Amino acid sequence: MFAHPDDAEFMCGGTVARWTRDGCAVHYVVVTDGSAGSNEPGVTREELRPIRDREQRAAAEVLGVDSVTFLGEVDGMLEVTLDTRRRVTREVRRLRPDVIVAPDPSRLWFGNGYINHSDHKVAGLLALSTVMPDAPTRLMFPELLDEGIEPFEVPNLWLGSNEPDTFVDITETLDIKLKALAQHVSQGVEGAEPRVRERARELGEQAGYEYAEGFKAFRFVDDDEEES
Repeated sequence: MFAHPDDAEFMCGGTVARWTRDGCAVHYVVVTDGSAGSNEPGVTREELRPIRDREQRAAAEVLGVDSVTFLGEVDGMLEVTLDTRRRVTREVRRLRPDVIVAPDPSRLWFGNGYINHSDHKVAGLLALSTVMPDAPTRLMFPELLDEGIEPFEVPNLWLGSNEPDTFVDITETLDIKLKALAQHVSQGVEGAEPRVRERARELGEQAGYEYAEGFKAFRFVDDDEEES
């Protein structure tokens, strides 16, 4: 679950490629419409929306993602409201994932050259809200019950964090991640490969791999209960 088209490829594209290669079903929930993804004079939100949609679906196809759902919130204006919480909860209860991967809402910046986008932080807060209390609590959004969508307790949450404690070896899938990123032509990603490789190499050094992606992982189920 992420804010904009291309966020998932940057955050976890190598992990997604590895999971789908190993037979896992992966579903994308894109919270905004990506319509603010240009500073070019004269470009409108109406022009950008279908472009960002098309690019995201192309990237997902490269990675083997099963489905892509756009919630359509306006890019740059995302907020935590009862409506956005309900919309995210509907998808989580519908998909019933083993793991939610989402941005870390506590990530305010990275190094001295990057300030995190407000939408990224809000998407992370929405992920936390759906884990508790929204998705598992029957009395939260009872109108979803009328749609036949039952509560669901999320077993695992992985946040794309500056301080990861869980790593995925993407040495064999980094090139697929880069191919997926290349689908986002409107975002000028052709110059991103060196920094993407460097970041994956830095995380790999922490984990003992050539290249890796890292996450802050939360587990909410008891292993013995799960086995039984």
